[in-house]
Amino acid sequence: MAPSTGLTGNDLSRKQWAYALALVTSLFFTWGFAYGLLDVLNSHFQQVFGIDRTQSTLLQLAYFGAYLVFAPFASIFMERYGYKKGIHLGLSLYSIGAIFFWPSAKFAKYGGFVGCTFVIGCGLCTLEVAANSYISILGSPKYAAARLNFSQGFQGVASFAGPMIASRWFFQGKNANSLDTVQWVYLAVAGLGLVLNILFYFCTLPEITGDALAQEMHESGLTTDEEPFSKQYHCIFGWVAQTAYVGAQVAVAALAVNFLSEQGVGIDKPFASQLFSYCQITFTVGRFVGVVLLNFMDPALLLSIYSVACMAFSLGVTFGSGKSGVGCLFVLFFFESICYPVIFTLGTKNLGRHTKRGSGLIVMGVGGGAWWPPMAAAIGDHISTARGYGIPFAGYTIMAMYAFGMVIDQARNGGFRLRTIDEIADSREHDRPTGDKKETDSDLDKKVSQEFVEAV
Repeated sequence: MAPSTGLTGNDLSRKQWAYALALVTSLFFTWGFAYGLLDVLNSHFQQVFGIDRTQSTLLQLAYFGAYLVFAPFASIFMERYGYKKGIHLGLSLYSIGAIFFWPSAKFAKYGGFVGCTFVIGCGLCTLEVAANSYISILGSPKYAAARLNFSQGFQGVASFAGPMIASRWFFQGKNANSLDTVQWVYLAVAGLGLVLNILFYFCTLPEITGDALAQEMHESGLTTDEEPFSKQYHCIFGWVAQTAYVGAQVAVAALAVNFLSEQGVGIDKPFASQLFSYCQITFTVGRFVGVVLLNFMDPALLLSIYSVACMAFSLGVTFGSGKSGVGCLFVLFFFESICYPVIFTLGTKNLGRHTKRGSGLIVMGVGGGAWWPPMAAAIGDHISTARGYGIPFAGYTIMAMYAFGMVIDQARNGGFRLRTIDEIADSREHDRPTGDKKETDSDLDKKVSQEFVEAV
């Protein structure tokens, strides 16, 4: 294979790696904030526009439908133009959609909010294809799930900031039936997108190419990317699992405020919104706990355990009542925490030259959030909100099947094949340019020993 002109995460200096990680991690805050506001707007618009639960989930349909429609275009765009330009495209769409919340609020047009939410979803979809993929390959594959959980933890921080803002201003006093504060919040969101766009324009973000990843895989004795993309079954089934999981997660969050306020334990809509933000805090804590656990446990095994827990506690919410139902909802948010990033890293590992396309497919799975909430909301309208939580149970079941399947597949294949010291030395000697006197044999021996220890 010809030498690659691109980089991999292992080619970056410590300073380059830390800077790239920090800047790309900042993107997770942007869509966490937007997502956190979305679920509260659901309930607020029911009151302002006089619509039922099912009609209010048009916001989810627009937001997550954008992922289903736009993710393939985002991955193609980044294959051609790279991660950095993809990030610029995503931030631009994000800001444009947020700006147009102003006229939608000014003229009180629910359809305008739905359209703007679709544009924001296209922007965030592009950012997710770029950021999730970039973080996953920015270093050792062994710790990809832990790295992505860490970065996505900041998405969780933003997710509970949104409901906290909403509980203070959207539902209080004269704002309970007004859209005035909505327009100001989204102008601030547009400003955040603009600032990030400027920061990325002036930064040097190392481009990690598919060719470089493919070369790194071949050096490691892995050749799975030589198969066509249609035969990357762990990625294709990962898309199915991600679609089911995100649909379940979004349905849980979309009905949370309604569920909490209907439990007959003295929780009104403003307090329910505040409790929802506490649920998001629980989710965020779970993300950082997951970072620690993933340093010691296999990601597929941990996902299997968490999937079963999600199934159990979603049933607890469905059939529980009062404080027990509220408690099950909090625990459910905790066990949801690691699912998205772990499915993403399991689905995109060892894709090599297919990495960007695979990332686009897995992110397209977020489109599951478009149709699962309406199904749950329809049950909520006709029976009860609690019974609507039976729909997420089905999504967690599909996710559990994928997780257990990956555990079995890894056990059958015996995991990664470790190279011997001689193989590592041969590849290092082969890669060293002729006449390069800067790297001595002693330096080479140190690198070989270090790489072998890290592999073990």
